[in-house]
Amino acid sequence: MTELELLTRIAERLDEIADRLDGKATTPKSSQTFDEFARYYFDTFRKRKVTPYTFRKDTERYNAHICPTIGETPFAELRPDRVQKVLDRLENRPKTAREVFTLINIVCKTAIKHGIISQNPCDMAILPYYERRHGRALTADETRRLLTATDGTDIQRIYALALYTGLRPNEYATARIQGLFVIARNSKQKDGREHTKRIPITAELAPYVKDGLPQPRRIQYLRNQLKQILPTHKLYDLRTTFYTRCQECGVSELARNLFMGHTLGGLADTYTDVSDEYLIAEAQKLNY
Repeated sequence: MTELELLTRIAERLDEIADRLDGKATTPKSSQTFDEFARYYFDTFRKRKVTPYTFRKDTERYNAHICPTIGETPFAELRPDRVQKVLDRLENRPKTAREVFTLINIVCKTAIKHGIISQNPCDMAILPYYERRHGRALTADETRRLLTATDGTDIQRIYALALYTGLRPNEYATARIQGLFVIARNSKQKDGREHTKRIPITAELAPYVKDGLPQPRRIQYLRNQLKQILPTHKLYDLRTTFYTRCQECGVSELARNLFMGHTLGGLADTYTDVSDEYLIAEAQKLNY
């Protein structure tokens, strides 16, 4: 690096520090390190695109697995082998490796759009093999065992809420009762706006929410308690159980997707405004 280049970079860093002291967002510059640009991306874009829970988990992954290895690398000097080094350290954790790769890749794509780099160093990355395991529905006997083992506790009521609404674990804490419905935030929002879904309170759920919804508990605690009762299942299987029962009981595909918070796709998302009466009628088919 020449003396002029060094002085230029020092001046840019001083400008960045001044911007931070003034509370202003750091303007992307070609001399930024990966960490500096990544922080800019997280604060300016990602925070608006994902839920607070997802943002927190992404930040934790970034701080634990990405920043320590490539954070201080000048972005313009980031090479594929450096990205591969991050992934190789997670060879025995293939799911985490893919989540980390996704974060690095989106930061690099954003940097390309800002003119920081011209090529994506992630394009040559080799990811460890990962076979995604889909959820498995609880049987009727397993459902009884779970609810019996937690009888009379708030944990039972939380499990019942999940079994009879299909909420995602990170949506439990957002749930509230509004009339004949459980209303909850849809955590799979994609456009930065707050989206909610409404699931009718069925005859099976009613006894567990007659006094209101249970107080939220830590998700990891719920996972651990479930494992003690049903060792072969995971918390997300309660959501799978609800969807499976909807299918078995003949609930329409439209109602199923609305209950689950799935996107309808294209114009359907824009123009579909289903009545409460329709959703209640479909939920009355649930009898298991």
